[in-house]
Amino acid sequence: MERIETVEALESHYGTPPPASLSKVARRMTPAYRRWIMASRLCILSTVGPEGTDATPRGDDGPVVRELDPGTLALPDWRGNNRLDALRNLVRDPRCSLLFLVPGSENCVRVNGRGVLTADADLRTRFEKAGRQPATVTVVEIGEIYFQCARALMRARTWTAGDESANLPSAGDILAEMTDGAEGGAEYDLEWPRRAAQTLW
Repeated sequence: MERIETVEALESHYGTPPPASLSKVARRMTPAYRRWIMASRLCILSTVGPEGTDATPRGDDGPVVRELDPGTLALPDWRGNNRLDALRNLVRDPRCSLLFLVPGSENCVRVNGRGVLTADADLRTRFEKAGRQPATVTVVEIGEIYFQCARALMRARTWTAGDESANLPSAGDILAEMTDGAEGGAEYDLEWPRRAAQTLW
């Protein structure tokens, strides 16, 4: 396998980016990017740390982030499995990216920046739902915002292919496989919807 090991070789292989791919970049929220990001209920949070990289979904029943000011976004951390992979990374390395998705749109919007984790009581209260608050909030200082090329979602027919999940292994199946049957299985899958409903926020 021939490896590409220098930036010069990489750029020579691909050529020059078109002007639109550079002029679309903003350093702060703009009216158009604000509308887009506030329509997103789902984003992927990417972080990096000493053990490697992490990408994790973050979702909400309304905008997945709040704008604190045109250069700053706030992302709540609702209940999860307490692995803390992304949050552990942020404590040690603030570099992060948010990839925002909106059902039906073949575009997605990326924010690259630096994140600070806080358990500030006032900020957590701003996200309160049904008497519950996020455990922490990631405050992201925006470095750049831009929309991604739509071709990846178009190729994958992300919003038009229909439900293709029927033949996938369930979470219980995977857990049973990883523990030689000691955990998971049908009982795990049967119990999951009830547990999820009770711990969604």
